Amino acid sequence: MLSEFKKFAMRGNVVDLAIGVIIGAAFSGIVNSLVADIFMPIIGWVTGGLDFTNHFIALGKDVTATSYAEAQKQGAVIGYGRFITLAVNFMIVAWILFLVVRGINRLKAKEEATPETPADVVLLAEIRDLLAAKKAG
Repeated sequence: MLSEFKKFAMRGNVVDLAIGVIIGAAFSGIVNSLVADIFMPIIGWVTGGLDFTNHFIALGKDVTATSYAEAQKQGAVIGYGRFITLAVNFMIVAWILFLVVRGINRLKAKEEATPETPADVVLLAEIRDLLAAKKAG
């Protein structure tokens, strides 16, 4: 059973998937920083200084905090600012993945569009053309 597991784990697809998950996790950190540290401050500045991270709706009267983290400690709150941030994060990841897949598909299309004719086929075509010219002339 151990050798069967080793055979399964070393198949190309499993290793590729593991590498993809690891790279995805690292990429997630980059995108989170991009959204939180670059895009959301710009969006906040454009909208007049709004800081989306602390926007929430208190579901109880006992919530008096002004920051989202403190409000969560006091009671039930709906953190729509965090949701907006994560939605922007998702859109960026989806757009980048779309561009990557689009680029890969274009590369594959170029490879398929220009198949190289094997040398023996070219040689046979030349012989055919010479025989046809000799027959006609």
